Amino acid sequence: MTNFFSQVAALDFTGCLNLTLRRDGECMTVSVLLQNDACGDAAKNHIPPLIIKGSPKEIGEGFFPSIAAPVQATSQLLTNMEQYLKGQEEAKRNSAMEKKKTEKADNPVAEVSPKEKKYLEAMRQVDALEAEGKYKEAWCKVPQATDYPDKADLLRKRRDSLKAQFAPDLFGAGQPATDVEDELNIEDYADSQSNAEDIPDERQEQ
Repeated sequence: MTNFFSQVAALDFTGCLNLTLRRDGECMTVSVLLQNDACGDAAKNHIPPLIIKGSPKEIGEGFFPSIAAPVQATSQLLTNMEQYLKGQEEAKRNSAMEKKKTEKADNPVAEVSPKEKKYLEAMRQVDALEAEGKYKEAWCKVPQATDYPDKADLLRKRRDSLKAQFAPDLFGAGQPATDVEDELNIEDYADSQSNAEDIPDERQEQ
């Protein structure tokens, strides 16, 4: 009996080795089933037991040589199945999608810088003025591209879009208020020059 358990201990397996003995007259049937509770794969339940039949003497002489390789193979299979399942779980946790979900859960509300808040508020005012048809006022509210280099193209396009909706003015320029004022200043200067030329020079008359 001592020799029997020593040989069982010498088998290379992980888990619980179940032996079922049944006697049929002069013959015996031994059922050997290896179970590994650490394996979470339900496929392990489809592994059939190893059946050995023979006389007590035949089984005694050939039992361990007959079960050593199958028990080892089954043990490795069950271990690999569990490692595969763990690998799947690890891959899922490390996937980009899962990381993104975790980051969102950890940071539900992203911090917004004061500069970004100022930009968003300005653009809200632009939207509101545009909705009211106040295109020039909206144009003036668009933040300067130099203040937001990363949004420069977007801001230029927004200005151009608003400028295209300006109603024609008396000068036909269709430009923002600042440009119109510049034109007025130039014309006022030209008028003053022409008026000065029309005034006679009293020194010449004398």
